[in-house]
Amino acid sequence: MTNAPLQAVIIPVTPLQQNCTLLWCTKTMRGAFTDPGGDLDRLMHEATSRGVTIEKLLVTHGHIDHCGLTAVLARQLSVPIEGPHRDDKFWIDMNPAQGAAYGVPGAEAFTPDRWLDDGDQVTVGDLVFDVYHCPGHTPGHVVFHHAPSNLAIVGDVLFQGSIGRTDFPRGNFNDLVASITGKLWPLGNATAFVPGHGPMSTFGRERQANAFVSDRMLA
Repeated sequence: MTNAPLQAVIIPVTPLQQNCTLLWCTKTMRGAFTDPGGDLDRLMHEATSRGVTIEKLLVTHGHIDHCGLTAVLARQLSVPIEGPHRDDKFWIDMNPAQGAAYGVPGAEAFTPDRWLDDGDQVTVGDLVFDVYHCPGHTPGHVVFHHAPSNLAIVGDVLFQGSIGRTDFPRGNFNDLVASITGKLWPLGNATAFVPGHGPMSTFGRERQANAFVSDRMLA
């Protein structure tokens, strides 16, 4: 895999152990953090130790563990923030209050440099990621997919054996299932994904064994 165009390292952050991912283009050594919610010193140590220059921050959705300190890091690095979809603005605006409640001190509200819509693309170095709007866990949740690597960053849409919660404000179970089956499954069973928490899996494995959205459960 050393010659692969994309490399990725998962770095759990915040007391909620959210999977921030350091992605980088091996040709340019330019990279991005997805969902840099906290523990910024650890994140930057990972990037520096691997010789990666961070050029942007990507956000899947507006929950505190995923984006609480994103504005702080963007300011430190003078880099743009891309994502999520603008329907999560109300969540991002609650960052200060949510940070106080969930142990992410210094959390800030922010406006991304670029809101993302379904069908958009984002770049990291020479890499191109497709953007899928996948509401349900939150209304503005997006997923990043690098087709050549069969890798997706899905935030809290899907987990190994489970799916995202839908009991938060503007969450919707039916929307979430539709996002998973209509947006993620077509990307192929071989696609590996980084969830917002816990271990990686593949879409094929979840279609076989997921307690909520396996083919058998939805038949």
